[in-house]
Amino acid sequence: MSDSLAFQACTLKHFPAELGTTEHNTFAAARLNVYENAFAFPLAVLNQSALEHNVQWMQRFARDKGVSLAPHGKTTMSPELFELQLAAGAWGLTFATVFQARTGIRAGAKRIIIANQVICDADLHQLQSLLQTHPDLRIWFLVDSIEQVRYIEAWARRYRDNNQQQSLRFECLLEIGIAGQRTGCRQFEQALALARCIHQSPILALGGIECYEGNLATDTEKDKPAVDALMGRCEAVARACDQQQLFDTEEIIISAGGSAIFDLVVPGLKIELGRPVRGVLRSGCYITHDHGVYHRHLAKVQEREGLQESLLPGLEVWTMVQSVPEPGLALLTCGKRDISYDLTLPFVTGYAPIGEQARSVPQPSWQIAALNDQHAYLHFDATSPAPVVGDRVILGISHPCTTFDKWKWMPIIDENGQALSYITTRF
Repeated sequence: MSDSLAFQACTLKHFPAELGTTEHNTFAAARLNVYENAFAFPLAVLNQSALEHNVQWMQRFARDKGVSLAPHGKTTMSPELFELQLAAGAWGLTFATVFQARTGIRAGAKRIIIANQVICDADLHQLQSLLQTHPDLRIWFLVDSIEQVRYIEAWARRYRDNNQQQSLRFECLLEIGIAGQRTGCRQFEQALALARCIHQSPILALGGIECYEGNLATDTEKDKPAVDALMGRCEAVARACDQQQLFDTEEIIISAGGSAIFDLVVPGLKIELGRPVRGVLRSGCYITHDHGVYHRHLAKVQEREGLQESLLPGLEVWTMVQSVPEPGLALLTCGKRDISYDLTLPFVTGYAPIGEQARSVPQPSWQIAALNDQHAYLHFDATSPAPVVGDRVILGISHPCTTFDKWKWMPIIDENGQALSYITTRF
């Protein structure tokens, strides 16, 4: 296992410190079971069968569509999960920062897209160091302004003065953006002028065109025309760059694809130019999916693509009822420090009464109404069966990214609740 834990067990939230070690073999041999309260609660857990299904599902989707997959690593920041994705056939990995990319490199990635602008001196230093240390590594980052180009060129002059280094060369992707939203060129002429500037730069090599369509997702009939328009803008810039011979690499990358409407960008990733084109999807949340926003989005993907199978929710947070202070209200041992709440509040997805070894379907009225730092407010119909202190309540999420970053480790469990192994995170 790469990049082994440098922490003592007692410093990891709810890791079984009585094991006395964080060795994976010892952990697996202990045969700890979540139904037997072998862990303290709350506990974020990953379902093994869902993980394996999702990794294969997305890899198959990309292969069938004739595009490459570079999963966005910011979702999990887990070297163990990166290894799983790469072993399944991922072309590379995507990250948001140079710091994050370092974890991907340690996990074995040879191709990395930093889907963000790199501009800070310290980041540029790190990037140059990584490329020098790993001769077989390729990294592309995003550029969306001439000012960014000039900043990087000024840094490079200072770097060369201090290091007598004459081999600086960074590959980049020109980003196309959407008015009123995130980064990226808004106008065709702006993008073309930037492409010329990059091509003329002694430091940068223009390797392709990139965009992000996720902010266009509405789950309505508006999605396809909006994405088509965005991808059409990318194609227009790519064709102009190709005609004017502004690309500096033998293979041109056209990249897009969040985790919501990734199917809609695929046609725009497969344009034909004067050089070979590689379409690259960057979806990240698929590996665990969720019970909320992405579950809703994937239902639309299934409908559009006529798919029989979908992704499976693979991340849940187990909690325990710690108090039932009044009719219709129970307090759970889980709060904002343990579970995501940025898009929606958690969902009650399962229930394991005290002492039972299997999950049950919760009452329809059970709903998480609020979160504090350390508490979740479970509201329920006071006239129906009530949870009691010691019961386990299992919570699902919307948006896995902001649950992963609350945990330095998560066990991987089977359908019977047995912990088989665990992953770590590097946020």
